[in-house]
Amino acid sequence: MSGLVNALVIVAVVVVVVGRQFRARQVDADRRWWLLPVVLAVVALREPDILDVHHRTASVSLLGVELLIGLAVGAGWAWTTRIWVEPDGAVWSKGTKAGVAVWIVGIALRAGLFGLGLVLGVHQGGSALMLGLAATLLARSGILVLRAQTAASADARAATCGDGMSLSPRKERV
Repeated sequence: MSGLVNALVIVAVVVVVVGRQFRARQVDADRRWWLLPVVLAVVALREPDILDVHHRTASVSLLGVELLIGLAVGAGWAWTTRIWVEPDGAVWSKGTKAGVAVWIVGIALRAGLFGLGLVLGVHQGGSALMLGLAATLLARSGILVLRAQTAASADARAATCGDGMSLSPRKERV
């Protein structure tokens, strides 16, 4: 895939994912939350330009840092997402302004990493960025599903007391 196509795929995924973050969405732990990150990773890893053959050590180091940034941004994004449980037991999520800040910091870190690569003379293709995006989405989705499961089980425990009597359900969990 060409660099332009990689860039368009990355932009499209970011626009769709970030755009959906600001709408309340039901968290479904049973769906394949890992599928999009895996597809992005497979596409990225199939590209021959993921590593610069002339600067292999520096290229691997930059890719490793890209993955760490991706995981950190995904975790930060997941932990800044608001989670709540509805009275019917459904778990919902919605992005926050803090999530936007996490994205901005992540973009700045990635731009700095790209600049470092330029200074070192390392060719960095779009596939490394796509792999970092896959790490971001995988971390965010995985943590969000875990948070949703925890919120749902805590809400279920809070809904009944020791003698089986119902208590009022909690409207929101953060």
